[in-house]
Amino acid sequence: MDWDRLRIFHIVADAGSFSHASEEINTSQSAISRQISNLEYEVGIPLFHRHPRGLILTEQGELLYKRTRNIVDIIKDAEFELIDSKERPSGDLSVTTTVGLGTNWLTPRLGDFTSKFPEINLELRLTDAELDVGMREADIAIRFHKPQQLDLIQRKLFTVHFHLYASPNYLNEYGTPSKTSDLKNHKIVTYGKAPDYLKEINWLENITKEYKIKPILKIGNIKGLHMAVSNDIGIAMLPDYLIGQDDNLVRIAFNAKLPEIDTYLTYAEERRNSKRIAVFREFIIEKGKEWAF
Repeated sequence: MDWDRLRIFHIVADAGSFSHASEEINTSQSAISRQISNLEYEVGIPLFHRHPRGLILTEQGELLYKRTRNIVDIIKDAEFELIDSKERPSGDLSVTTTVGLGTNWLTPRLGDFTSKFPEINLELRLTDAELDVGMREADIAIRFHKPQQLDLIQRKLFTVHFHLYASPNYLNEYGTPSKTSDLKNHKIVTYGKAPDYLKEINWLENITKEYKIKPILKIGNIKGLHMAVSNDIGIAMLPDYLIGQDDNLVRIAFNAKLPEIDTYLTYAEERRNSKRIAVFREFIIEKGKEWAF
């Protein structure tokens, strides 16, 4: 079986469409489609159901994907190690974290890293869904919880603190609450359905349930919550790192213990000798020491 076709097959299966796969590997859709057609001809069976909205693996495609996943990972690891054998760190390095932390804290600090290591092709994969570094969905993860997998190396970076925030205009109209019962007369804005590791993000919604307070608005994006509060819609619990010096928001002194979330840098045990990961790890640890939120 042709290795390049198998590699493309896994990329397409993970991407869910030719167009998304094309964007990921910077190759034309027609070239990718041709590789998949050639692979299907080689094995003698269809591997994908074609739909207008994307691709779904056939039963035989699922079987091929599962049986060859380890092979693909082994070859990727070999490629990774070969590149890392060079004297100076170089090659691709993917880092995943949440949209909020990645956009507001991590990205502004990466200029120093890219200047010092221009040979490393750094990619940020920002999503509130957790990518599996053990399955090579990313090389490094910065997570809002301590990983449970035994095959992952981890390092605590800092603790994220949360407070209640509102705009001056909102507080002038509705007053400033100081305890949970005061919230009966307020509008609250929450995240809505969150992954398990982010369940604390809905602390405000949970503590107001006994007063039958329903959120005036739910936004499944931390930056969206910030924008809603800035535009006088209501009160929200926000991480302190999200609040900039130019923000005209008021931190509410509230008579309750609000959530604190420990943040960890993590990567696969198999990558412990990677030069790329080592230099990024040391860079983030040093930046983490400057954490003041």
